[in-house]
Parts: sequence; structure tokens; C-alpha cells
Amino acid sequence: MSWIDVGHIDDIPLRGARLVKTPAGCVALFRTSEAEVFAASDTCPHKGGPLSEGIVHGRSVTCPLHNWVFSLETGAAQGADEGQIPTYEVKLEEGRILLDTAALSARAAA
Repeated sequence: MSWIDVGHIDDIPLRGARLVKTPAGCVALFRTSEAEVFAASDTCPHKGGPLSEGIVHGRSVTCPLHNWVFSLETGAAQGADEGQIPTYEVKLEEGRILLDTAALSARAAA
């Protein structure tokens, strides 16, 4: 794994998101009400909605365009919807958010 520092957990509001630009592309970071951080694609596979502008609830995010809901843990669409968004490994160290760029780099190369 190749970790890069993409910011402090306090840079993301509770139940909010932040878009970060990495050398391998843009990634949406989501913070839950329990102060967990998840990383996933910013693009909804339905109509391309910006998930970083969606609503974070529990460990899910709802697309702001058509209300599709995705698990932040697996990226799978919830309910009757079908689809998947890529998710990426993150870890917290002393409040800093570290993102694994290996998966991002592999996706960019594909």
C-alpha cells in the first residue's frame, strides 16, 4: 500500500464530505456521525451525480441528483437500485487522513 496524507479529519464536517484531488484522480472523502472516514468515487454511476454533495447518513451516502444510496463500506447500491462505486482504503493516524493510492493508481491505469 502507498499512503498519502489528504488532510485532517476536522477538515470534513460530521455527516459531510470533501473532494480531494490526488495524483491518481479525484476522490470523495466522507465523514460519518461516528467520526469514521470513508473514501469513494465522487461519481454516481446512474447519472454522474457528485456524491461529495450528497447526504451522508449512517455508513451510506445518497446521491443529490436522484437519491440513489450507496454503502460507504462496499460501494454497493442499496435498495432496489443496482450499481457500484469504487471505494478506497483510508486510515486515520493522529487525526490525519491517509489514503491508499495503490487502488487509485490501478484504476487510473485500467
